[in-house]
Amino acid sequence: MRIVAVRSPLTALLALALSGAALTACGGGSGADPDTVKVSYKQSTDNSVQVMDDYLAGVKKQFEAAHPGKKVELIPVKAPDSEYYTKVQQMLRSPKTAPDLVYEDTFLINSDITSGYLRPLDAYLSAWPEWKQFFATARTAARAEDGRTYGVPDGTDTRGLWYDRDLFKKAGLPARWEPKTWGDVLAAARTVREKVPGVTPLNVYTGKPAGEAATMQGFEMLLYGTGDGRADPLYDRASKKWIAGSQGFRDALSFVETVYREKLGPDPSTALDPNIQTIVRGELLPQGKLAIDLDGSWLPQDWLTGAGHEWPDWSQKLGLAAMPTQHGQAPGKVSMSGGWTWAIPAKAGNPDLAFAFITTMQTKANAQKWCLANSGIAVRKDVAADPGYVQAQPGIRFFTDLVASSHYRPAYPAYPKVSTAIQEAMEGVTTGDTSVAKAASGYDDALKDATGNQVVHR
Repeated sequence: MRIVAVRSPLTALLALALSGAALTACGGGSGADPDTVKVSYKQSTDNSVQVMDDYLAGVKKQFEAAHPGKKVELIPVKAPDSEYYTKVQQMLRSPKTAPDLVYEDTFLINSDITSGYLRPLDAYLSAWPEWKQFFATARTAARAEDGRTYGVPDGTDTRGLWYDRDLFKKAGLPARWEPKTWGDVLAAARTVREKVPGVTPLNVYTGKPAGEAATMQGFEMLLYGTGDGRADPLYDRASKKWIAGSQGFRDALSFVETVYREKLGPDPSTALDPNIQTIVRGELLPQGKLAIDLDGSWLPQDWLTGAGHEWPDWSQKLGLAAMPTQHGQAPGKVSMSGGWTWAIPAKAGNPDLAFAFITTMQTKANAQKWCLANSGIAVRKDVAADPGYVQAQPGIRFFTDLVASSHYRPAYPAYPKVSTAIQEAMEGVTTGDTSVAKAASGYDDALKDATGNQVVHR
């Protein structure tokens, strides 16, 4: 086996990691340049938003300065989320196209692990002192069913309700809005529709074009607010089976149906536009055309100076509220958390160099810089405790506090197919082509196919 020589203080660390790792042929990247690490990442479809591009360019400069003779080749993949996942999986299948490092959404990583596309990082991580700085929950974000870890997270996120203070004032709604039930959210949207014509009262991401945004920002923020808040409404961990036929699933679909049947949401043609997230962040919210948005903690990254849709006074224009549970039952609010990780493909040509690049990205300074640049929630303890992080941006404390009420997707190998089935059910009730009952029944059938009939009815 040929070991890549990394001329830096990390040499000893990498050598120690490799001494316990059974790596074959250095990843099999045929024809790979041993002095170049190829880094693939998701580039925004909006040309004016270059948060990730700028951050990685800075890390590349640091890395090359610290590792004389080594180069970093950045490989951006410009595509909406759903298309990005497909393109990445295609790249990972061959040593000719596999990068050395790839940006992976936590919801998809177990599927790629099962497909044999990624390599375990445990040997590297055990020799890397900084790994202890990561919160325990963050360290499990890329841990597979085999108990091994396949990625290093660069942040997490939470979700809630963003609302336009000016539109609320025009509608006679409170400046400090704290909805207690789903009914309160719908009531506020109906009031906006009646009192402030010409604006969209409520955005809930929906349908296959929105991809995982529809599933996680939309449907699961509803589904996980049903029931008692203790049992997972999507996956039964005791039986290791997916849940079909639940009342909570039908109730969540009914909420989506209500939003679009009553014309509280965007026109379906807009809601089902693959670029709906860019439309919401770049147009509807900054232009004062959307009253309530069920969305994520990361939105301000588009509004910061130089980020593409500069909006200096967004924190004065927008308020934040936790998404309530269905009937206000304990714990009273709900959030979903996810995030992205950096993973090394199984067919990477230079895995050692790739991990060295990860350690450069994940110095405390760089980790904090990234969280502030993309409005992320810190996964390192030292960053989360730093006043420079806590006080840097309005909303950080609000979204960080939601972690205590947050749920995580059952990101098992079948999840991507389950997610698609949810999106199809949502799309049917959004367009009005399918009733809630029929869409829920269709989901149950798709769930059986997606999971090999590993379902339990509740």
